[in-house]
Amino acid sequence: MLRLSQYLRDAVEGRPVPRRRPAAPVVIWNLIRRCNLRCSHCYTASADRDFAGELGTAEALAVVDDLAAMRVPALILSGGEPLLRPDLMRIVARAKAAGIYVGLSTNGTLVDAAWVERLAGSGLDYVGISLDGLEATHDRIRGREGAFAAALAALERLAARGLRVGARFTLTRDNALELPDLMDRLDAAGVRRFYLSHLNYAGRGRSASDAHLRTTREVMHYLCELAWLDLQTGREREIVTGNNDADGVFLLHWLARRAPEHAPALEARLRAWGGNASGIAIANIDNRGWVHPDSFWWDHRLGNVRERPFSEIWRRSDDALLAGLRARPRPLKGRCAACRHLELCNGNTRVRAKLAFGDPWAEDPGCYLTDAEIGLGEAGRAVA
Repeated sequence: MLRLSQYLRDAVEGRPVPRRRPAAPVVIWNLIRRCNLRCSHCYTASADRDFAGELGTAEALAVVDDLAAMRVPALILSGGEPLLRPDLMRIVARAKAAGIYVGLSTNGTLVDAAWVERLAGSGLDYVGISLDGLEATHDRIRGREGAFAAALAALERLAARGLRVGARFTLTRDNALELPDLMDRLDAAGVRRFYLSHLNYAGRGRSASDAHLRTTREVMHYLCELAWLDLQTGREREIVTGNNDADGVFLLHWLARRAPEHAPALEARLRAWGGNASGIAIANIDNRGWVHPDSFWWDHRLGNVRERPFSEIWRRSDDALLAGLRARPRPLKGRCAACRHLELCNGNTRVRAKLAFGDPWAEDPGCYLTDAEIGLGEAGRAVA
């Protein structure tokens, strides 16, 4: 995840560079696979039905206790639709009592007045709600008429109750052109945090829906310009991107053109950040207790929390994929292996390479940087 606005602000203001040495990973936990929507890019392939074998309440609370003992810095509760899980508030309460930062990812359509009060009183640190375009596009992607209106209303209600909220936008070729208008809608609604998620090829999200590489560049240029304007005008808005670690390198090249005097400070921050953290500072637990290197590696299991605590599973050293993800440098091939910015990106998202080429160490097909930008000559085949 690239905190685009923060990195620009810190580079320009000359703030000290933090070191990225987490004691434990951020854990994204898919508590439930059931969902009241059927989104075309859903990485868990959720549906509106019960799924067998999900963790019970006692098991889930035991997992929270283990994560707390491990000093996990943040826990993101997701689904499916986590509001469909009856013990959600008990899990949140247990995690907050242990001092863990807790975020909630929801589609927003179930957030009525009663849920607003429950969430507002829960101690949640953050609630993220997806908006994948303007009304017609969002409703089509989500498979339900009225989904956009419900999600936007949920953002407004939660923000009015004082919760920290943000909108999540998964970039595809179907919705890229709607982003500026969507940002205006979010601005009018008072939403001050925006997260752009690049498409990862998992579940129902496949490369056929991915934005063309040139379109991705145009969207990233737009977000960089927007964040820079915010910085110049003192506007309080946070723009964050995820699932494509080429974003940091693109931001560096953009700043080198816009304000070259600040580029060295940004590069130092990106170097400390270190790029992709799957299997290192990011982990996933699915609805049945299986542990994965991140949320998109559901076809690769490291162990199950019913058999061993997460803390023991995460410390294992006998898994070849995990060892490769944790290697520095990773055993990469193709453009990624030859990239001059490898220390900043760390090989980007390996699951896209696995699903596109059958090899987790092949070049990432989602990298939209030109050959010239990564030091492979003047040809720009990455933007075709």
